[in-house]
Amino acid sequence: MKSKNKPGLSTMQLARLSLFQGCLGCLAVIFAGMLNRVMISELAFPALLVGGGLAFEQLMAPSRVLFGNISDSWPIKGKRRTPYIWLGSAGFCFMAVLSIPLIFFTETALKQGNWLSISYSSIALCSLFALYGLFISMATTPYLALVIDLTDEEERPKAVGVIWCMLTVGIVIGAIAISSTTRGLDGVSDPLLLKPALQNFMTWVAAIVFIIAIIAVWGIEPKNLTQIDKSFANNDQVGLKKAWGIVTSSPQIIIFFCFLILYTLGLFLQDPILESYGAEVFSLPISKTTLLNAYWGIGTLVGLLIGGLWVTSRFGKIATARIGCWMIIGSLSLLILTGISGSSKGLYLVMLLFGFAAGIATNSALSLMLDLTLPQVAGTFVGIWGLAQALSRALGKLLGGGLLDIGRFISGSNNPLTAFSFVFLLEILVMLMAIFVLQKVNVNQFKDETNTKLQNMLLNELE
Repeated sequence: MKSKNKPGLSTMQLARLSLFQGCLGCLAVIFAGMLNRVMISELAFPALLVGGGLAFEQLMAPSRVLFGNISDSWPIKGKRRTPYIWLGSAGFCFMAVLSIPLIFFTETALKQGNWLSISYSSIALCSLFALYGLFISMATTPYLALVIDLTDEEERPKAVGVIWCMLTVGIVIGAIAISSTTRGLDGVSDPLLLKPALQNFMTWVAAIVFIIAIIAVWGIEPKNLTQIDKSFANNDQVGLKKAWGIVTSSPQIIIFFCFLILYTLGLFLQDPILESYGAEVFSLPISKTTLLNAYWGIGTLVGLLIGGLWVTSRFGKIATARIGCWMIIGSLSLLILTGISGSSKGLYLVMLLFGFAAGIATNSALSLMLDLTLPQVAGTFVGIWGLAQALSRALGKLLGGGLLDIGRFISGSNNPLTAFSFVFLLEILVMLMAIFVLQKVNVNQFKDETNTKLQNMLLNELE
């Protein structure tokens, strides 16, 4: 039964709203996949520099808490979420276009070997990725809070399932688009040929993404949303300090925060080196390594659907998350075994299974995340969970590249499989730690503690 205090989402609105998440998936595969591979394999960037640059995107994660609370407390023309979504979208699309010339400027500096130029260009590249991450935080935190605003507890799992499926669809579409448009660049490492092709591609993608971002949320958020639910009446007075007091009122938040960090790190530690793994161990060209993300995305999509429609409801959220984590461990083990066999077809199959495992685990983790969120300060809580995920993805990008360099140093430059396997084995260890922390999560305890804190706070306001 639909809550009287929630405006609800029609099927068409939900489909339109999910387009924004699809755009994020498309951009993610471009940055973490194509550009990452081009910088490492075609332009010979140090893997640590590439991982560090991409990590700066995620190091802006603390701003998610701030943007979440700002969107909770500072509406613009009666709307809390939409203006921030649009401003953030304009920012990250602009940064995406600027990334191409800056990458090739850095390549020139590295080739010349001038340490002053290398330092300046590296700082500029990391700064650009940091600004990109800042604008992503500005857009995505209010976006997820808007989903919570417009749905009740019964509608929310369906809405989140559709939205995250669209994220995966965006990854698949982005991977296929990259594969088809870069087919003519297979074997090309000349910057004079790569730069104009990539610049043209990124400009078109950024323009399309921005237009879709505007369409996705246009007119969906009603004005003065807080008036829809009288229990939100004090939301304007719940500033960052008070919201933080609610957040820190339950030890369960710290436990789940740690789980999200370990889980996301265990899922994405291989992310910055995956396409290079296909290039160096399996000798695959750009158009083929990009398809690894497509297979991973298809598997994730299937896993999300099966997890949401059957597995989670049958086994429970925590048990399903545990099953998904063990499946991820198995997939990482198969990645190593496939490298030993040298079968590129086997690699694509493993990525499909890896995606399926990720979908199963992610569906249950997202459901737990929503259960551990108070609607009265949804933006702040979404910012907290986004912070955990972004920090771990930042560590994954940084450590993935850095650990690969360490693996290469230990094994020697003539044995790339050992270097990549070193990263995969450490990723398995992190996922085992996530499974251990997951056993400590208790949703009922969280609700009791945070609701008590919120009620006490509101009572104090009335005294």
